Amino acid sequence: MSRSHPLMPFISVTLGIALFSLMDALMKGASMAVGAYSAMLVRSVFGVAIMWPLWRWRGGTMPDREALKLHALRGAISAGMATTFFWGLVRMPLAEGIAISFIAPLIALYLSAAMLGEKVTGRAVLGSLLGLCGVGVIAAGQIGAREMGPDAAAGIAAVLLSAVLYAFNLIYQRKQAQLASPSEVALFQMAFSGLFLAVLAPLLLVLPGAETALGIAGSAALAAVSLMLLSWGYGRAEAQALLPIEYSAFIWAALFGWLIFDEAVTAATLGGVVFIVFGCWIAARQRPGEHNEQTAL
Repeated sequence: MSRSHPLMPFISVTLGIALFSLMDALMKGASMAVGAYSAMLVRSVFGVAIMWPLWRWRGGTMPDREALKLHALRGAISAGMATTFFWGLVRMPLAEGIAISFIAPLIALYLSAAMLGEKVTGRAVLGSLLGLCGVGVIAAGQIGAREMGPDAAAGIAAVLLSAVLYAFNLIYQRKQAQLASPSEVALFQMAFSGLFLAVLAPLLLVLPGAETALGIAGSAALAAVSLMLLSWGYGRAEAQALLPIEYSAFIWAALFGWLIFDEAVTAATLGGVVFIVFGCWIAARQRPGEHNEQTAL
């Protein structure tokens, strides 16, 4: 059992979320340059190159069969989740994409019921309805905005698909954190994600230029550090206690979107976030003795 200060898991996850938001911003820029698929595949290569020596230096050994299967499963989910998310981000402001992705914990509640046999409570249903209202508010504001292109709806659909995959990711995250070290989680998730993406490389890969490659390398480093911080935090505190920290991502996304892409946060986005976060808060409230398997990466 870890003897670290009880606040350390919360600090670790908060920092992890902030770094992931900065990584999202860098990956949006790279996806605009070479496409989401190529940016993700190249990031996976950089990520493995960064994590392999660190994992070996920390005494890493090949995981057992059970852990390897979990790494492969989460790597496949991560490949689809991230690629659809960044494809969608190219077509919408960063903060709005992050806001829509917040419905993933609500979807995870229903996946927990289907996959883990957990009961869907009235709070979960109410929270889901509020979350859907929030997505509707953001979508209406986006599609109705003059500056949005005709592919705004496609971007929203891609981020929603990513949120569904993210919900599956949440189901497996805590189990993975309990089976493997943070460096192992980061390395093998990136490695398997890259392997699954590489299948389509002969058809889809666009090699980035030097500047874009530098941005992707930076995003890979941020992703590796963030994965380790999140894995460390979720391995030492209950998911339901850490869940609210997920919503700080909107603040970081709004900041980086404004600084890097000159994106303003609209009133519709703020209103939608209120609905989604309130819905997640209602759905995630636990009565004494209840247990929830969802986590928020």
